[in-house]
Amino acid sequence: MASAPSPLAIIGPTATGKTALALAIAEHEPCEVVSMDSMQVYRGMDIGTAKVTEAEQARVRHHMLDLVEPSDTFDLSRFQAGAKAAIDHIEGRGARALLVGGTGLYVQAVVDDLEIPGQFPEVRAELEADPDTEAMHARLTELDPVAAERMEPSNRRRVVRALEVTLGSGRRFSEFGPGITAYPPTRFIQIGLRLEGAELDRRVEQRYRRQLDDGLLEEIRGLLAKPGGLSHTAAQALGYKEFLDHLDGRQSLEEALEIAINRTRQFARRQVRWFRRDPRITWFDAADPEALVADVRRHVETGGQSHDE
Repeated sequence: MASAPSPLAIIGPTATGKTALALAIAEHEPCEVVSMDSMQVYRGMDIGTAKVTEAEQARVRHHMLDLVEPSDTFDLSRFQAGAKAAIDHIEGRGARALLVGGTGLYVQAVVDDLEIPGQFPEVRAELEADPDTEAMHARLTELDPVAAERMEPSNRRRVVRALEVTLGSGRRFSEFGPGITAYPPTRFIQIGLRLEGAELDRRVEQRYRRQLDDGLLEEIRGLLAKPGGLSHTAAQALGYKEFLDHLDGRQSLEEALEIAINRTRQFARRQVRWFRRDPRITWFDAADPEALVADVRRHVETGGQSHDE
């Protein structure tokens, strides 16, 4: 049997049409999708994560969806192992693996086979007991300034994890593997989708309003009613966090919507900055979906050679 074609990673900020592009590409050649979204692994978190529908999954086989209950945690190492196994199975069937999503670290962990640091539960428990995230970030700045510079001082999950590894392993968090600032040659073809800022902002707002119409609040209520509710990780997902505050009575629906929109717009810009650092990614304008499909197909057919824009 002929070898499988090179895997294709379709990446970029939220609401740029990555899923639609993957489904369109799969109409022209045997492909299977590997979700690169860290929150779509949770069962029942469908509307708020913009998970593909059952009908779309019937058109194209998808992997790394609905793996655990939202009361569970699913860390990067488990994600990496699952995605790599999925790619192996897809290529064993002679199909092209389409990696689709915007969680930058998760994409790079798979593309570059990053070395994932171990877990240190006792250290983590001690850190979690400290409510002052910014003070912990200051401590991380002293111990590992490279890692500290890469994250927001208020991003508790990342700050705690970096400190956990640094203190538990005796190695700086930023020293594991070649690091996220190394971009070695890869067999993955990587393309990024981009949109002009105002259009991206419009799509973010439009998506949230559509999700509310589709029953996002009812979805969240259902998740809360399940045994175990939402894990700390799942509850921090954009959209869910803000509307949880609304359901708890801490803010009105319009306030929660405005906060969710603004945070997601900021997150989209951080996604762009993350991916822009990688010189191996070729960027395409996502404003015209039909032209985008044709341009990307030509790019893939040439083996990922850069194109003029």
